[in-house]
Amino acid sequence: MRFVILTTFVEMYESFLSYSIIARAIEKKLIEVKLVNIRDYTLDKNHRTDTPPIGGGAGLIMKCQPIVDALKANSTVNSKKIIMSPRGKIFNQEMAKKLSKEEEIVILCGHYEGIDERVYPYFDEEISIGDYILTGGETASFILIDAISRLVDGVINEESIKEETFNNNLIEYPQYTEPYDFNGSLVPDILYSGNHRVIEKYRRKMSLGYTKIYRPDLFNKIKLSKSDLKLLEQFDNNELSKEEQLALEKGKKFIKNH
Repeated sequence: MRFVILTTFVEMYESFLSYSIIARAIEKKLIEVKLVNIRDYTLDKNHRTDTPPIGGGAGLIMKCQPIVDALKANSTVNSKKIIMSPRGKIFNQEMAKKLSKEEEIVILCGHYEGIDERVYPYFDEEISIGDYILTGGETASFILIDAISRLVDGVINEESIKEETFNNNLIEYPQYTEPYDFNGSLVPDILYSGNHRVIEKYRRKMSLGYTKIYRPDLFNKIKLSKSDLKLLEQFDNNELSKEEQLALEKGKKFIKNH
């Protein structure tokens, strides 16, 4: 996977690309990120890439020529060309999955008060990360690169991807660490039972319940099985299944040690 970033603020990417999963993926050559400074392509004698809008108005608008020339010099017919734009489709996990199958993604980061409208036909798609105002598209592009990269084969463990939030429209089940008792708040005993099949069903129950409470918009998209409906009933009534009760009985000695 190759990302080509068209920006006037190349230096903003230095820290982002130098740490954590992204840095390791670059080191392993699983992804590549090419930073293209749009200013390098301007024909303006003062090296400007922006100008006041025709007809008047506040702020500055990014000019056509340097953007289009930067795009032509750093993309191919097979590149997926994206503009970070507030009028685009809202980015989500399904879009991330689809884009992770591309060989090369070119991302244009807008800045200032906007981009000359005549630039848009040169791109395939506009994407927004939400209904709020950012100074520029650079920070928005971080989110695209991160979300897409982690779905590229080999970047992170496949099992981790399967269990992550938003897969199958479910948010992730609650997670815990030691100690068992923290200021009177206890780790659920079922997690100490040692019965992995029961723990898996418990986590499914919690994912369903948490999604219903915190993200009803996602919950309404889930096709619930008979088993899911039963788990939700247990969640709503704060009940233990017979399987959970049996697992807790068998794991009682282990739980006491904590």
